[in-house]
Amino acid sequence: MRSRSFSFRGAIHVFNKDIRSELRTRYAINALLMFVLTTISMILFAIGNEDVPADVLSGVLWVVIFFSSMSGMSRTFVAEEERGTVMTLQLTTKPLTVYLGKLLFNIVLLSLLTVVAIALYILVIDGFVVRSYSIFLLTVVLGTLGLACASTIIAAIIAKANMRGALFTVLAFPILLPLLLTVINGTRLAVEGVEFQFAIDELKTLVSYLVVMVTLSLLLFEFIWRE
Repeated sequence: MRSRSFSFRGAIHVFNKDIRSELRTRYAINALLMFVLTTISMILFAIGNEDVPADVLSGVLWVVIFFSSMSGMSRTFVAEEERGTVMTLQLTTKPLTVYLGKLLFNIVLLSLLTVVAIALYILVIDGFVVRSYSIFLLTVVLGTLGLACASTIIAAIIAKANMRGALFTVLAFPILLPLLLTVINGTRLAVEGVEFQFAIDELKTLVSYLVVMVTLSLLLFEFIWRE
């Protein structure tokens, strides 16, 4: 039987390799930040002086984060294919070690995107005011982790496909739809300033989604990576 063990030190090496590569090219960082800036600018001009309901603003925020992440997350494994380093990783590194290293990189990258997007959104969108920071913070953290986890395994699936960019979004949307609906509703509750107990169901759903995605990823990644 194949070993499912992994090396945390090896995962850190994979993470450091991706960080160094990204700092040299800055492909994903530039793509993510430019998409965020462009999208928020368009939203600002479209809204103008109109009073937009809190639920709409909450949805728009996560639409910005979702589509921004799609522009950078798809290259998680594509870059390995393009550089021809897939075989080296397969021969020298255990599958789960590769997955954990890639996941850590995506969490860091997506966290940067989310922080920048939210900061700009709060700064330029007058109607978006967070009144319950505990709900908002937990929703953002769990939503970001869920998005990073799902994006990592989807990126592994489409890495060898010809139409990688389009296929990534097509596969990601139905898988991420439950997550997006939940984080939008949780953000709406945070903006409305409801008591924490009224957001428990959304937070439980986010935790459940994260557990399911992590479990499926750990079970499936070795087979996806070897094929």
